[in-house]
Amino acid sequence: MDLFEPLKRALIEKKYSKPTPIQSKSIPAGIEGQDILGCAQTGTGKTAAFALPILDFIGHSRPQRITKAASTLVLAPTRELAIQIAKSFESYGKQMRFNLATIYGGVNQQQQINAMKPGVDVLVATPGRLLDLVMQKHVCLKQVQIFVLDEADRMLDMGFLPDLRKLIARLPNQRQSLFFSATLPKNAMDLANRLLFNPVHVNVETKPADVHRISQSVRMVPREGKFTTLRKLLAGDTVKQAIVFTRTKHCANRIAKKLSNKGITSKAIHGSKSQSARQNAIEDIRQKRISVLVATDVASRGIDLQGISHVINYDMPVEPECYVHRIGRTARAGSKGVAISLCTVEEHKELRAIEKLLGKRISVENSEVAKFKKNRKRTNRPHAMSR
Repeated sequence: MDLFEPLKRALIEKKYSKPTPIQSKSIPAGIEGQDILGCAQTGTGKTAAFALPILDFIGHSRPQRITKAASTLVLAPTRELAIQIAKSFESYGKQMRFNLATIYGGVNQQQQINAMKPGVDVLVATPGRLLDLVMQKHVCLKQVQIFVLDEADRMLDMGFLPDLRKLIARLPNQRQSLFFSATLPKNAMDLANRLLFNPVHVNVETKPADVHRISQSVRMVPREGKFTTLRKLLAGDTVKQAIVFTRTKHCANRIAKKLSNKGITSKAIHGSKSQSARQNAIEDIRQKRISVLVATDVASRGIDLQGISHVINYDMPVEPECYVHRIGRTARAGSKGVAISLCTVEEHKELRAIEKLLGKRISVENSEVAKFKKNRKRTNRPHAMSR
């Protein structure tokens, strides 16, 4: 790929030699200025698929900086993902001159306002805080030349559609738009049709390539036995660091506290935690100051932590796609990982939906296997036709 020379040097330094499928299809089209509709899961290299064409454009075209404006806007659903995207831009563009600002909620806005005053090449933002600053006239979107919407399905799930509509209405009609989503439900397709002009379609296999390196299993347990089972699993010799996923914020707090009381260093991370608390928890597990992160699905996408040996689903996810995102937190960068799900009788429906998505059964490993298999076979039996 004929990229801007400093980008080539940065990729060589990072030992990037072969593009992933989404990169090989998206980067040339992005450099040519085409709109892109990309469907790919987290972990497939999608950030580089849009960051490299953007940096190539900045390097060659040197767009003019205008006060309070950005030439590129990247929208992401969560603070963590926005921060990670910004770090990727900094890493890929470390050998070239450009400036970047990140805007998200949960922190004082003054530093973000100051960062926007001289104008920036790249703005990475979450929709809610960005709209606040636009309405306060601290940010102008009229100069955006490239617009990226990342994890669009997740944004729509989180109720960002009203904010997205208001932000998109403030963008210039003449722009390049890059739309990436893990799935394309009807509301996401409606948004894509509104955003994109004659887009290049890039559809990457929805199951991430690293799944085959993850050992997946299910433990059938009663609701009241889940914590005891979790504690025994985490006490095992093979568990180095783990992320435990729960369905609610209250449960995440409770589990983290109970684990810490049992001598297993843990912290909770969810949407009600302050930005500093969430970043501190991520840094603590990254620096191995804690061994367990207890999280809601706010951490199932966009968190790139090396060294997570185990992912444990304390609660089965309601949406089967979330299962794939959760277990993708292990087996990063070519390593192997383990994913264990604690499933109650009431959660059989969620498990069957996950198996349907994966196209295979997940092995059940405990004394309840025979009873569970009998129940699973019975519940999968087609209903007899009524007379």
